[in-house]
Amino acid sequence: MPSPEENIVIEQTTDPADFAVCAGIMSRTDPWITLGMDVDDCAKAFEGSFREVFVLRKGTAIAGFVIIQPQGTFKGYIQTIAVAGGYRGKGLGTRMLHFCEDRILKYSPNIFICVSSFNEGALRLYQSFGFERVGELKDFIKPGFTEILLRKTVGPIAGYNPS
Repeated sequence: MPSPEENIVIEQTTDPADFAVCAGIMSRTDPWITLGMDVDDCAKAFEGSFREVFVLRKGTAIAGFVIIQPQGTFKGYIQTIAVAGGYRGKGLGTRMLHFCEDRILKYSPNIFICVSSFNEGALRLYQSFGFERVGELKDFIKPGFTEILLRKTVGPIAGYNPS
């Protein structure tokens, strides 16, 4: 009998068709539902430079994805992470977080992520993964909503030597 981990692959993509599927996943998931962001709003997350997009495929289906920003002051920022509805509660979000940590720690001692203050389940997941609250960004995405900035670190930037 195949294990649940079989046929699960995390791979980088630049395919606009994959981006469209991922934007659809976002638009049907909190926090984007509560923030009132439709699929066109969500598609904007895939625009611009300095983003790496990875999809988690189960067979041929996209079960989840993550967007990482590997450059800038907050290099190692997990911009967006989402798991499709039928795949939630199966450890795939945690699996993607482990993937992000492995990838980011190759170039940065810090991993950053924001979570909407109302998204208590995601906040618990991130804190159980070792993220600590470092600040609040009021009215960051939309007026009346606060994003909580979280950080997981293995040390300061100065002198960081990934091993």
